[in-house]
Amino acid sequence: MSPLDTAVFGADPWWIILIKVVVIVVFLLAYTIFNVWFERRVVGKMQHRKGPTMNGPLGLGQAMADGTKALFKEDFRPTGADKVIFTLAPILTGTAAFTAWAVIPLGGEVTMFGVRTNLQLTDLPMGVLFILSVAAVGIYGIVLAGWASTSEYSLVGSIRSTAQMISYEIAMGLSLVAVFMYAGSMSTADIVSAQSEQWGLFTSAHFPSWYAILLLPSFIIYVISMVAETNRAPFDLVECEQELVSGYITDYSGFRYAVYFLAEYINMATVSAVATTLFLGGYHAPWPITPWLTDISGLGWLESGWMGPVWFLIKVQCFIFIFVWLRGALPRLRYDQFMHLGWKVLIPANLLWIVVVAFARVGASAGWVSTTALLIGVAVVIVVLILLFFLPTKREEEVRSEVSRVPAVRQGVFDPFAEGYPVPPMSGQILPEYADVLVGPDGEVLNGRNQEEEA
Repeated sequence: MSPLDTAVFGADPWWIILIKVVVIVVFLLAYTIFNVWFERRVVGKMQHRKGPTMNGPLGLGQAMADGTKALFKEDFRPTGADKVIFTLAPILTGTAAFTAWAVIPLGGEVTMFGVRTNLQLTDLPMGVLFILSVAAVGIYGIVLAGWASTSEYSLVGSIRSTAQMISYEIAMGLSLVAVFMYAGSMSTADIVSAQSEQWGLFTSAHFPSWYAILLLPSFIIYVISMVAETNRAPFDLVECEQELVSGYITDYSGFRYAVYFLAEYINMATVSAVATTLFLGGYHAPWPITPWLTDISGLGWLESGWMGPVWFLIKVQCFIFIFVWLRGALPRLRYDQFMHLGWKVLIPANLLWIVVVAFARVGASAGWVSTTALLIGVAVVIVVLILLFFLPTKREEEVRSEVSRVPAVRQGVFDPFAEGYPVPPMSGQILPEYADVLVGPDGEVLNGRNQEEEA
């Protein structure tokens, strides 16, 4: 394909393609500013604070002011850092963040300056794989940032990002396999169209086949994986300040730091947009607006082409709220818990669910079992997956069995300030004021003294 060949973008003329590119870039920049403000306001409400209020109405200008400040702050590079890689790393991550939106459909077919076109830059037969590939390339920017820096914290953060990408990229990719099975395509536009059709389990066409309902385990696993892939709380172990200062961006400042900050929020919007496209019907109006209300005379515009971006953004913003809610509600996981969830829970559950979906698809088409039997079987599998998620692991059972064999002993004195800062007591340890308390194998007090009696 020659450099001026635009066949990959369909029948659109070059100036329409240019308009779409500019609109996507401007939209992502403006949407990032809004999401920074949105996150501060929501977390402020959750923590009984007002959040930004001073700059602009409702504090809307605060995020823009912070972005402008970052652009004009001193942008220095520590002595000893690799000159080329240190600058290339944020560019790589930022470019990948924008590129992923090339295949995401924001709306249906519309008329733009007299030209019929889709509100999508391009549609590829392997569009979903393109998004996953671009997201994986963006991780290299994080890895290179830690490698090129002079801080050990940056290096550890970049190594963590590598392990995190490998672990949860597998879980995320496997969660999409069931979607490909049902849609019969990896094209984002085809998957959205497939979800606008009648749900095959019912005779009424008033239930669109959203894959978030049909493939609920895949949807749940994808949502967990997308939080981990974007390094957001409670999975922000790549740049957790308690352990790694700022992780891979410890040595960055000014514009290069702002690029990483921008990429993080764009990636949040990207994975939310992918979830909307693959699981929530994309730009189509949600139930019951479609098709019930759109059948009413005068309300057909609710499902028109230019309303598509509105419904799309509403759905994406719901996922952004989930990101913010998790940040304000959950503590950060330990790194071993994080890896355990990815490798021992999400990936095995994904593989089991793929087998069930494949059997259901083949069984339904071949007439092996009835629809009712398939529904019952799928429900049983979902219940089993939930139980496996909450049941204690083998290691936890071993620890409990070891503790049960330990006789009641008088515990030694635990000094919480021995290391210079307060730490909570671990299993089998008690505070100094209760050093003469006799504790049983299950933590019960055996000599009659407890905190209430002491008080």
